[in-house]
Amino acid sequence: MDLSNIFCHNLDCPARGQTGQGNITVHSQKEGRCQCNVCGTTFSTKKGTIFYRLKTAPATVILVLTLLAYGCPIKAIVVAFGFDERTVKNWWERAGNHSQAVHKHVVGQSQLDLEQAQADELKGKIQGRSIWMAMAIMVSTRLWLGGVVSERRDKHLLNRLAEQIRNMALCRPLLLAVDGLPGYVNAFQQAFRTKQPREGQPGRCRWHSWPDIAIVQVIKRRAENKLSIERRIVQGGKELVERLLTRSQGGGTINTAYIERLNGTFRQRLNSLARRTRTLAAQPETLQAGMYVIGCIYNFCTYHQSLRVPYHLSEHSQRWLQRTPAIAAGLTDHCWTVEELFSFKVPPPRWSPPKKRGRSSKETLALIERWCQ
Repeated sequence: MDLSNIFCHNLDCPARGQTGQGNITVHSQKEGRCQCNVCGTTFSTKKGTIFYRLKTAPATVILVLTLLAYGCPIKAIVVAFGFDERTVKNWWERAGNHSQAVHKHVVGQSQLDLEQAQADELKGKIQGRSIWMAMAIMVSTRLWLGGVVSERRDKHLLNRLAEQIRNMALCRPLLLAVDGLPGYVNAFQQAFRTKQPREGQPGRCRWHSWPDIAIVQVIKRRAENKLSIERRIVQGGKELVERLLTRSQGGGTINTAYIERLNGTFRQRLNSLARRTRTLAAQPETLQAGMYVIGCIYNFCTYHQSLRVPYHLSEHSQRWLQRTPAIAAGLTDHCWTVEELFSFKVPPPRWSPPKKRGRSSKETLALIERWCQ
């Protein structure tokens, strides 16, 4: 049993979430259980994965989830494998919650030089009403930055998406490309600014916008069976926009083609997002789970042809180095398998000493020095 990547999950343990500290030992090789020498808790090696406390073999669960992530209907899974429909939906929700945690840990907490990000929204269908899903993509690496699900297409939906992009973006020149929805401009202008206090002056803090932030819109209008496209620069100069277009996509004009292609991938794999479908999502949580499962498989487990890099073995032969969006963004060093994605253990937040009045004891100070540094 490999103990190098296993950590304690007990939230009351000072060594929780830490690997390579020598505090994990094998408790039962047959049952696959480990023990933490700090808190004395025993736990299964499957804890923190979607296979924890499942009676079905992990290989079967992975096969079912892979088929679902590539657009196979649940009814076909039920007929082919003989599982109950509620069991398959439970696995799908488990995979969605786990993928959301993995995305937040690996992508959401990273700091990236985005250069250009594109955002758009999709209209889905759930029982009795419609639902909206807003997503964003990093153009240079094709990395799916995340998404937000809401029952209304309003400013709250756009503000939450803009805040996700803001948390991952470094303070570098950035181009934000959206469609003609007016709320995007206000959402990005409010997100990409910093509060700075007044030095030696009373009053509220001032908001300072980030430098070199360009916002462009692609407005499409259809009249008399003719499509007209208007490309508008809302914020930033023309030179800044052209420089960022060259750096992120190798030149060209203002567009939202990359997020629209990603929308097509999600429409193909999520039946409730198809334009004409009779497969409706029961709840918004079901659509959100599917969004994170497909997004994580797209980021970590799928090679993107436009990201491949050529390298030469000899003068007359050429090979290509395949890359996923996560590899191109520098978040991973290899292409994950679906099993590796669903077996990835997200560590809990680091332990912090309890707040008590008075002076800390020697034992508490020793714990703080060992596990909090």
